[in-house]
Amino acid sequence: MKFSESWLREWVNPAVNSEELAHQITMAGLEVDDIEAVAGEFTGVVVGEVVECGQHPDADKLRVTKVNVGGEELLDIVCGAPNCRLGLKVAVATVGAVLPGDFKIKKAKLRGQPSHGMLCSFSELGIDVESNGIMELPADAVIGTDFREFLKLNDVTIDVDLTANRADCLSIKGLAREVGVLNRAEVCQPAFEKVTPAIDDKISVAIEAPAACPRYLGRVVRNVNVKAATPLWIQEKLRRSGIRSIDPIVDITNYVMLEQGQPMHAFDLAKIEGGIVARMAKPGEKLVLLDGNEAELNENTLVIADHNKALAIAGIFGGQDSGVNAETTTDVLLEAAFFAPDAIRGRARSYGLHTDSSHRFERGVDSTLQNYAMERATQLLIDICGGEAGEIVGQESEEHLPKANTIALRRTKLDNLLGHQISSEDVVEILSRLGCEVETTEQGWTAKAPSWRFDMAIEQDLIEEVGRIYGYDNIPNQAPVASLNMNEHKEANQPLKRVRDLLVDRGYHEAITYSFVEPNQQKLIVPDVEPLILPNPISADMSAMRLSLWTGLLNTVAYNQKRQQPRVRLFEAGLRFIPEQAAENGMRQEMMLAGVIAGPRSEEHWDIATNTVDFFDLKGDLEAILELTANELSYSFKAAKHPALHPGQSAAIEVDGKVVGYIGTVHPELERKFGLNGRTIVFEIEWSAINTRVIPEAVVISKFPANRRDIAVIVADDVESEAVVRACLETDNALITGSKLFDLYKGKGVEDGKKSLAIALSLQSTERTLEESDISEAVASVIALLGEKFGAHLRD
Repeated sequence: MKFSESWLREWVNPAVNSEELAHQITMAGLEVDDIEAVAGEFTGVVVGEVVECGQHPDADKLRVTKVNVGGEELLDIVCGAPNCRLGLKVAVATVGAVLPGDFKIKKAKLRGQPSHGMLCSFSELGIDVESNGIMELPADAVIGTDFREFLKLNDVTIDVDLTANRADCLSIKGLAREVGVLNRAEVCQPAFEKVTPAIDDKISVAIEAPAACPRYLGRVVRNVNVKAATPLWIQEKLRRSGIRSIDPIVDITNYVMLEQGQPMHAFDLAKIEGGIVARMAKPGEKLVLLDGNEAELNENTLVIADHNKALAIAGIFGGQDSGVNAETTTDVLLEAAFFAPDAIRGRARSYGLHTDSSHRFERGVDSTLQNYAMERATQLLIDICGGEAGEIVGQESEEHLPKANTIALRRTKLDNLLGHQISSEDVVEILSRLGCEVETTEQGWTAKAPSWRFDMAIEQDLIEEVGRIYGYDNIPNQAPVASLNMNEHKEANQPLKRVRDLLVDRGYHEAITYSFVEPNQQKLIVPDVEPLILPNPISADMSAMRLSLWTGLLNTVAYNQKRQQPRVRLFEAGLRFIPEQAAENGMRQEMMLAGVIAGPRSEEHWDIATNTVDFFDLKGDLEAILELTANELSYSFKAAKHPALHPGQSAAIEVDGKVVGYIGTVHPELERKFGLNGRTIVFEIEWSAINTRVIPEAVVISKFPANRRDIAVIVADDVESEAVVRACLETDNALITGSKLFDLYKGKGVEDGKKSLAIALSLQSTERTLEESDISEAVASVIALLGEKFGAHLRD
């Protein structure tokens, strides 16, 4: 919001300079972005009148003039502006004047004719106004007046960056209220006389969408002169607020919007068929906008229409056909309405638009302001363009208009949040000056928010208002109590960063995918669980909370493969969301770790064979993660089925008999539906199953040699090799320190339905060198245990 300081001081004039005023506004939460002078630095420019104007004898595009600047003599000035003419009031830079850029005016001759000054354009005085020729001043401008005083150019424009909740300050009226509160200064609203209706003409108004448009007012004004000139004082106030002057009617509606905060619009009355209807757009309805572009209206768009067609997008942009035209318009309909922010918010963006009107309606407009703004605009219109006004007509839906919030404020809450006690008298005064109706209660106060402060809704809002108006600078600094407590940290906790580093070292990249996934894709992976569906998703393919990290990872693999990245190694740590009635909010959140590999086993190399990754590549990486727990023997891989994995190439990951994850090759049908290219292997495991590690304990290192004995045992085909290897360590004989499978054989010499497992046993004592009898006894205990558990016997 840009505003002119001098315009603001017409409403409220605190005893502070520009810099102090800007600092005040910033500290009140309305950040000042910039302060700019409204014109360049110049001296020696006065108001003059062209009393003679003739053609230059030696130049077609120059004119020789005599200009009265209130001195004893007329000034001879040569001018090249096409709009220079007899009787024109102009800005004259006299001899000795200094213009922006340190340009000094001296006596000169142009093509042989003397020139003792210069007739100035806006740009030559550092004023940002587009113009073709010299400045044209009003006929009542007093000759000889210093031009800076005439246009009040000793002024600055202050640019305030308002937060979305402070739409009440998108006007001079709102800013004046704020400055008045900060300085305990009186705010003087410009006085004007209401226009008495001079004609009986009026137009019917109907509201078909009362929730979107709770109030609509209209007023007919006939016989207006659209070609009248907008007064220079209005043009200047608009310019200093960043708005270009267009024509008097548009300028008046813009002026009222800046002054009062109420956007308005004017229709050409002759273009309205029947009456006004505020309704939602019809399917396929189109509207040619004021900028000439045609918009196909969405059905959720509120429009202002007559009985046959749409006239404007409500609160955003007018239509070209019903707009005011300087050549043909004589009668206008002024509009002032209250549109619900939710009905306007986002609509302008959907049509590629952003207007001053939509900016205000999206954030909220004072719902009591419409009638006053209509009276103000009518008064300005009659004064500038003439005409006769009818009475104000309209419709409203009381139940859909905003209701003032009554908020309780507790003394204890106020003191705790501010960290400082403000006296009760100051609290009441601050809230009252803000426009609240305040009552004292046993616990504190209740405050009824004013109609323009629709952002006041909860207790914390009132505390913020009291704090910022009291002044954060006035709240004394208090050093915080620094009580240092040692954080509880268990050495057994496994840091996620350690796992991340391990996977990165093994060639993986970390992926971060959305927690929202496409429901049908997820059903392919987790068909038996109904996910939580979002009521207002970003898009249809991001409408379900994920039940597995595989959905995002497989899509990421497909994305990379389509971009010539055949070798993919990714992992992700994140939450999955499982609906569960017993859980808080009906949903259980679990931290998961997942990984995926696809493509060649290694980067292309002349000395390395090109092989595709398989199940055991990923299993090896997962086992490296399990080894970080220093308890890898507690984990086991059991053949299992999973709807997303290839039958016979998948396994469940178990800890003490509990399934905590899965690993396997993606099912071929799933590969096709996800658009994957070739074999893809995935794993997913609960983080809680691997986030604890066994703390190392010091043991005596044996100084005696170790021994190895190899045994080959015959077991049934369905006996897991891993179970046999682990069972070798379960004997009571303490000499067995390790077991390892080094061969598996089926075929000649081994009966059908059986297999031969060759196991290397490690034996060692910390007390002595082992005798052959010790070794034989230990090996015999292993064979006896395997026979008891698995029916195993030594191979012949």
